[in-house]
Amino acid sequence: MAFTDSTRACPDHLLVPAMLDRLRAAGVPPDAIMLLCGVGLHRPSTEAEKRAKLGDAIVDRYRIVDHDAYARDQHAHLGITGDGIPLSVNRLACEADLLLATGGVEPHQYAGYSGGAKTISVGCGGEDTIAATHGPALLAHPRVRLGRIQGNPFQAALRESARRAGLKFVLNVVQDEASAILRVRAGAPSTVHDDLVVFARQSFEVQLSEQYDLAIVGVGAPKDVNLYQASRAITYLQMTSRPAVRPGGIVILPARCPEGAGRGMGEQRFLAALRDAPDVATMVNRMRANGYPPGAQRAFMLGQALAQITVIVVGAQDRQAVCDCKMTPSDTMEEALEIATRRLGERLSALIIPQALHTLVTAESEEDSISGQGRILGQP
Repeated sequence: MAFTDSTRACPDHLLVPAMLDRLRAAGVPPDAIMLLCGVGLHRPSTEAEKRAKLGDAIVDRYRIVDHDAYARDQHAHLGITGDGIPLSVNRLACEADLLLATGGVEPHQYAGYSGGAKTISVGCGGEDTIAATHGPALLAHPRVRLGRIQGNPFQAALRESARRAGLKFVLNVVQDEASAILRVRAGAPSTVHDDLVVFARQSFEVQLSEQYDLAIVGVGAPKDVNLYQASRAITYLQMTSRPAVRPGGIVILPARCPEGAGRGMGEQRFLAALRDAPDVATMVNRMRANGYPPGAQRAFMLGQALAQITVIVVGAQDRQAVCDCKMTPSDTMEEALEIATRRLGERLSALIIPQALHTLVTAESEEDSISGQGRILGQP
């Protein structure tokens, strides 16, 4: 059974026990069950994180393994898709008699919406698969977009990889910004995912009629653990058909980021790409021409946004990491707002999104337009 790592707010402490109870009722003994943590390219999970994710009783009773995306000899190589994407998944998952997974369905920069196949295909995927699905050619595809499922080759690759790996059953949820569960579905991966995406659209998608000078965006735990994760808020806001903040505008991102840019291999590649480039435009152009290793795709996406706007990160414990990532550190919101008003003037239009990763901003038709100098998304 595959479950999500600590960078995902998926309530595995509820989902995994429920699935284990059903397996136990079917006569499957604990020593025949293995729990696989889908860390993708993130660092391995700690003992404390496993216990927070699953509970002490499960950690003490069941075998738990972290996926290693770099250990090619531990992967099953599942062929190549029609789009030329090599597929590999942790061999332990592929060789299971019954492969199950948990997941949360929320907006995702590339897959449209996360959940469904993703815990297996990316969380337990090999570096070659992650590199191909997150490379510049696929990310430049016009259908690889936030909120798009149909015709999205990224999503199609995830589903094909999970199908070949033998994923039979998922237990997925949709949660609100406070992590309350709004909807639960269980069953075949694609059926569950499609159903929950329809529901999630009603909860997460918000139309805007105008661009703003300033946006204040929140991510909250666990996405505020590092800049790699927290920077998703910027690209979710800006890498859309119509960016929420106008060119030359500012985004303020409160995030403590106790792990700096991030400690995993993917996060370190993200940091190096931004830190070592003379400017974001040069970095993006080089990446577009020459490609990049998996993990650095976050720098590729963030760099495109940073070429248009300024980002102020408030409260980050590692100010140097913020600077290395071509963003501006600030100790307080008051200081950040002072910087913003000094650059943009006091009569600016502002947008507040308390939970940017649970908000998918879309363009609004003229007849539905709402004008004004300020707006808080997620409030009536």
